Amino acid sequence: MLGSLTVTKAAATHHLHSRVSIAAHLFTTHKPISVSPQLGSISLNKRTITSSSHWNSGPVRAMAEAGTVAEAKAGVHSSGSGVKQALISLSDKHDLALLGKGLEALGYSIVSTGGTASALEEAGISVTKVEELTCFPEMLDGRVKTLHPSIHGGILAKRDQEHHMEALNKHGIGTFDIVVVNLYPFYDKVSSKSGITFDDGIENIDIGGPAMIRAAAKNHKDVLVVVDSKDYADLLEFLKSGKDDEQFRRKLAWKAFQHVASYDSAVSEWLWKQTAGDKFPPSFTVPLSLKSSLRYGENPHQKAAFYVDKSLSEVRAGGIATAIQHHGKEMSYNNYLDADAAWNCVTEFEDPTCVIVKHTNPCGVASRDNILEAYRLAVRADPVSAFGGIVAFNVEVDEALAKDIREFRSPTDGETRMFYEIVVAPKYTEKGLETLRGKSKTLRILEASKNEKGKLSLRQVGGGWLAQDSDDLTPEDIQFNTVSEKTPIQSELSDAKFAWLCVKHVKSNAIVIAKNKCMLGMGSGQPNRVESLRIAFRKAGEEAKGAALASDAFFPFAWNDAVEEACQNGVGVIAEPGGSIRDADAIDCCNRYGVSLLFTNVRHFRH
Repeated sequence: MLGSLTVTKAAATHHLHSRVSIAAHLFTTHKPISVSPQLGSISLNKRTITSSSHWNSGPVRAMAEAGTVAEAKAGVHSSGSGVKQALISLSDKHDLALLGKGLEALGYSIVSTGGTASALEEAGISVTKVEELTCFPEMLDGRVKTLHPSIHGGILAKRDQEHHMEALNKHGIGTFDIVVVNLYPFYDKVSSKSGITFDDGIENIDIGGPAMIRAAAKNHKDVLVVVDSKDYADLLEFLKSGKDDEQFRRKLAWKAFQHVASYDSAVSEWLWKQTAGDKFPPSFTVPLSLKSSLRYGENPHQKAAFYVDKSLSEVRAGGIATAIQHHGKEMSYNNYLDADAAWNCVTEFEDPTCVIVKHTNPCGVASRDNILEAYRLAVRADPVSAFGGIVAFNVEVDEALAKDIREFRSPTDGETRMFYEIVVAPKYTEKGLETLRGKSKTLRILEASKNEKGKLSLRQVGGGWLAQDSDDLTPEDIQFNTVSEKTPIQSELSDAKFAWLCVKHVKSNAIVIAKNKCMLGMGSGQPNRVESLRIAFRKAGEEAKGAALASDAFFPFAWNDAVEEACQNGVGVIAEPGGSIRDADAIDCCNRYGVSLLFTNVRHFRH
């Protein structure tokens, strides 16, 4: 009778190879198989197997558990058959049809899961579903579908190990030559603007996918593993060439392990945040993605590259790393450092502000209701340093501002056009962008979004990393406590707050002199505070009279030292953290000279 077969126990015992014929019959006819009562009844259809207890250890049971039904269905399972197999399971199905048709044209039989299999079939590509191979249905709401010896045995078996291949043959398991897998979109789900519940987050953690990727990557000598649709074309070209390339295989394996590592780091980061644990976990991973190779590093003899931080905490968190470059030469290592310094500084100001940076230090800062005026004042603060620097704005750059940036002449001679490496702003008008592009072919024009507060700041030292909260405090977050006899008037207090915000972004030891929301002079990076103070006064000149002076840290000495020199140079108010054992000397000195002294109780070291 068509679709029916009777087998005796003896025959089955002596002819185990006939199990393949049984299975082939099953999947060719899609009809049940009947086995005589003497053997114990077993009913086989395309997806289910049942048997009586009389035959649990018999050959037909072994046939079912070994997955030989699936072996016959595919008809290509042993490596000796010469037929090639690819396993495909994708959440992101970009270019799936291209891949499937390419593999099919090269003679590959394709095994796939759920939605991927359906998409392949819709594209007219022949596919075997995983459950047909394993003879086991998807279960637990999809949590278990590929975690099966028929899958992982076919991936992990070493083809040059005879006992591995014998084990596969014994259990009717075929080999896979290619594994193409990407993972549930956990990162996108938990970082979405709409948010996600804890339970939904857990359900979006992929288990089977990473297991297959890791298995294939471990056995990359025999299995090509692909996790990125950008590699489909290279994979197909590699296969068409007919040549093997150990380096190609290793590169794909590296990418696979890196893909899983980044995925796991996102899961780990997310779960740590759900525990309401300390901000500094016992261990953590920072996933970095290459954005660009740089011409060189800090110096021409140093090789360099730029990476974007793909941590969940950086999603929509702003910063120079995610800035859009509208024009100009490619960014350099030092360009990134300077642009970052300028952008971090300018975005701290509430009023329309221009900041000019050179070698990560602000050399010009000015705030005005009229941004054109702010720009010109920022240049005039130190036009020599501003030339070749980075200009940053916290407001939109329109055509009028762009023209001024393009045409403004250096205050040093009134003739030389100011030259800049980078302009960075939160946005540009169409005309503003067009005008700036006309200034220079090399001018880099960046559009950035403000850094969010509360980020973790990381810095490398030899053999380790330092982690700290970012320095997010602004004048509105602290108290400026008057400790001198003279109380500053409102304009002096405003100048002190402005200078304090500027000095926060200057390298220590740092001194800033400011007046009328304009930085007049700054001293930075000196081993002693007195030298930084003298540099700042030299730059400020006579305008320092009645101005505010801010120091990033306390003054260790007052008399015949920095505090007294500041008073003698005519400043009206000094803002410093306080905390020195000689604070009383600083207070007495300011009282003698009639200068207001403010303690902030906040230090702003920047190394």
